[in-house]
Amino acid sequence: MNKPQITIKDIARALNISPSTVSRALKNHPDISQNTKDAVNKYAKDFNYKPNTLALSLRMSRNNSIGVIIPELIHYFFSSILSGIEQIANQEGFNVIICQSSENYEKEVRNAESLISTRVSGVLACLSKHTTNYDHFQEIIDSDIPLVFFDRICIGIHTDRVVVDDYAGAFAAVEYLIQTGCKRIAFYSSPFHLEISKNRKNGYLDALRKYGLSIDETLIHVCDTREEAIIITPEILDRPNRPDGFFAINDHCASGIMYAVKLANLRIPNDISIFGFSDGELAKACDPMLSTVEQHGYEMGLNAATLLIDKINGKTHDQYTNKIVKTNLIIRGTTR
Repeated sequence: MNKPQITIKDIARALNISPSTVSRALKNHPDISQNTKDAVNKYAKDFNYKPNTLALSLRMSRNNSIGVIIPELIHYFFSSILSGIEQIANQEGFNVIICQSSENYEKEVRNAESLISTRVSGVLACLSKHTTNYDHFQEIIDSDIPLVFFDRICIGIHTDRVVVDDYAGAFAAVEYLIQTGCKRIAFYSSPFHLEISKNRKNGYLDALRKYGLSIDETLIHVCDTREEAIIITPEILDRPNRPDGFFAINDHCASGIMYAVKLANLRIPNDISIFGFSDGELAKACDPMLSTVEQHGYEMGLNAATLLIDKINGKTHDQYTNKIVKTNLIIRGTTR
């Protein structure tokens, strides 16, 4: 009697590994250890694994759509990226399918699965801030769908990326705060497993070191929303040695700092200077208007879409591009 047909998921469950690892092992991927490849191939042979030819044919039959996985649509930065993506996509005859993860890992996984099943021609992705497992993105690549990361990237997956120069932008912002008289500068960050957080923190720390200022870990906090900033800032301002400057991971967080500083009857920028990161419409709606690092989201979208469509059209093959978009400072009323 013939052995029952098994799937990649059956092999993964039996060997206690991810389906994407099984898929890569069956394709002899160089990132998979030889022991894992041997175990997968032995199990596949013993249990009569055969590739699903219908699934393979569907996988090779692409439509003219590009999928975009993005954390939140409400932020100006992400909407400006989408504008750049759509500009290039429409110009090249591609439709855009937008998936919002809402900063939720499980929803991001469902977004990826949906785009695979929709048979999109390629995927552009920006990580949820809570994502620490990347198997769903590897599954996109294993499905022979080109993938390009932008802004929040995964460095463990070999693919094209487009990022802003987070380190240089952070360094320049903190250096400006120091040069205009700030001695104790607080840093509000996104979770530190994200590359943007690591790079901006390093820029912040190196600027302090350059000018011989001490590093106070109590001034570094994971806080990247307006609501969180309004909650945690009053306690920091109540300290005897309160900071005289804040560098925020984004403009929404900076606006929350501004609210808390005003509530404490402190003057901006005389008593407290504040620097954001993005330069969206919110930065110009603040009173005073916010000094910030301009990220050039539209340019990021143009670059990301161009890289992806070049990959779809076979203009690039095994080489991977790491495109860096330069930042610049926008000085307004929240700094001296």
